Amino acid sequence: MQTNFTPEQLKDSGTARANEILRNCVHCGFCTATCPTYQILGDELDGPRGRIYQIKDMIENDRVPDKKTVMHIDRCLSCLACMTTCPSGVHYMHLVDHAREYIENNYKRPLTDRALRWVLAKILPYPMRFRVALLGAKIAKPFKALVPDARLRAMLEMAPKEIPPVSRNDDPQTFAPTGEKKMRVALMTGCAQKALNTDINDATIRLLRRFGCEVVIAEGAGCCGALTHHMGKTSESHATAEKNIDAWTAEADGSGLDSIVINTSGCGTTVKDYGHMFRDSGKAVAAAKVADLAQDVSELLMKLDIPEGAAKGIRVAYHAACSLQHGQQIKTFPKDLLKRVGFEVVEPADSHLCCGSAGTYNLMQPKISKELKRRKVDTLEAKNPDIIAAGNIGCMMQIGGGTGVPVVHTVELLDWATGGPKPRALVE
Repeated sequence: MQTNFTPEQLKDSGTARANEILRNCVHCGFCTATCPTYQILGDELDGPRGRIYQIKDMIENDRVPDKKTVMHIDRCLSCLACMTTCPSGVHYMHLVDHAREYIENNYKRPLTDRALRWVLAKILPYPMRFRVALLGAKIAKPFKALVPDARLRAMLEMAPKEIPPVSRNDDPQTFAPTGEKKMRVALMTGCAQKALNTDINDATIRLLRRFGCEVVIAEGAGCCGALTHHMGKTSESHATAEKNIDAWTAEADGSGLDSIVINTSGCGTTVKDYGHMFRDSGKAVAAAKVADLAQDVSELLMKLDIPEGAAKGIRVAYHAACSLQHGQQIKTFPKDLLKRVGFEVVEPADSHLCCGSAGTYNLMQPKISKELKRRKVDTLEAKNPDIIAAGNIGCMMQIGGGTGVPVVHTVELLDWATGGPKPRALVE
């Protein structure tokens, strides 16, 4: 794609990066074949190629974003399936993130939109605030039909039947391995996950300790910054990300770290991109080091001696989170691990397509999100599974809201198969 940015515009590193990305695009349109919103809406402007043209026009002309352009950019899930499909290596993630920052800085949204986005940014990344909000939503849930705004109804629907008690395993501390020590790792405990499902971190800690890891919960670490980053709220996302960089750097420079383990793939995609996010700051070196240490839990487990297990006669439908298969290009490790410990693993049709969760997308774009959820649940249930497994809390909540099949995290199944307790979702 030909671009015409001025030398002055290219002094901005975000614009310069956008220019590099745009020039790689050859207009082939392969990306539209795997774009969930294009499949549902059938509008070229709601596919990656159309959004790329809109972003180019907006940024290149220093144009104040208009309502229509913002609508089409907002409808993007950032599922990144287009990046997996693209034969030219177009880094759509960096481009759309830059566009969202540009919109945030140059477009005044309607008051209700601004208020909603402010609430999400001020609540979801903070576990205790989120717990209080979930409690309120649980109380109001029976009256959701009276709520006129579909986005607010989606928030009420998100409330789980039970809000789990706080897990003290998420407090800053160090867990010794139960056997011979093989490595020292930091576990990212996250933010929303600590309010929605405390079993995931508990299972991860047990599993890592069982196979030789000293597990550190670093003082000061918290939200990865993904939620606000994808809203274009750069200062907020960088503020939370910096706390992680400082916390993990202190551990790496102290007793050392072999890995930073992440069991929420949406967070993993963002942490692995810290080097790019902080490229122009004084944190550039430390951020790049943290990004290099970051691993999805399945990556680390593939390096450990997980024993083979006998066949369990349990069929697991594996849902591949977009942030894992497209954002991190990790496609086989979770399935390989589940098969190794004895589960029968099946995959749904169109496994490359998003379930519609996508961070806050299910709250901000509920109509499109619900259609994607329906399609995903249909393909998963078509496999007649006993269990559905996923590696991302957002996907688990989204799919769990549309099926009666138990939905559990991959690490919960691996923990159970190697000596841990049966996942709570399978007991209830």
